Amino acid sequence: MSTIHQLRVVGIAEGISFIVLVFIAMPLKYLAGYPLAVTIGGSIHGFLFVIYLIALVRALVEHKWGGKKALEVFVAALYPCGTFILDRKLRLEERNGADN
Repeated sequence: MSTIHQLRVVGIAEGISFIVLVFIAMPLKYLAGYPLAVTIGGSIHGFLFVIYLIALVRALVEHKWGGKKALEVFVAALYPCGTFILDRKLRLEERNGADN
């Protein structure tokens, strides 16, 4: 499995965890008085975010991405749907890399 593919897989998982945290766990905490939802969801999301950063560094090193690309991939994780939008670009890059 290529480092770009690993980044894509972790990015999808991280993106899903972010959406669950923002749109399910936080409303459960603030509207239903269930703070454990954020504790659990936040812990899972935090773990996946760290794994995402590790996958990003591995892809940066292997593919010799510049700072602009690194920033783009990092910033994508800061928005609830950012990693899903980025995934399309990474999929194309992964395919093009396989052709070389």
